[in-house]
Amino acid sequence: QVQLVESGGGLVQAGGSLRLSCAASGSIFSINHMGWYRQAPGKQRELVAIIFSGGSTNYVDSVKGRFTISRDNAKNAVYLQMNSLKPEDTAVYYCNAQITSSLPGPYNYWGQGTQVTVSS
Repeated sequence: QVQLVESGGGLVQAGGSLRLSCAASGSIFSINHMGWYRQAPGKQRELVAIIFSGGSTNYVDSVKGRFTISRDNAKNAVYLQMNSLKPEDTAVYYCNAQITSSLPGPYNYWGQGTQVTVSS
């Protein structure tokens, strides 16, 4: 079984920083793209940032210049460095990865979510 485990959420004041981590474990053959999504109360889940196997990245416009996504292929991990946080960044953040495993795939896996709260 493949699992994604996240860590690093919490409460921070506006202007502060947080770093989210997500590690994939299990019978993993390869990982294609990895990304971070977020869902605020009453809103749809949105893609925040994505990083592809070759290292290219994309960000939602609202976080460009403030967030940085990176990955460590040796650790099957993805990170999200969040700087200059704003109250509107408050949401549950979910890790996502497209993984080829011992099961028929590839398949999109999700982490359990981690709460990020930014106070004004």
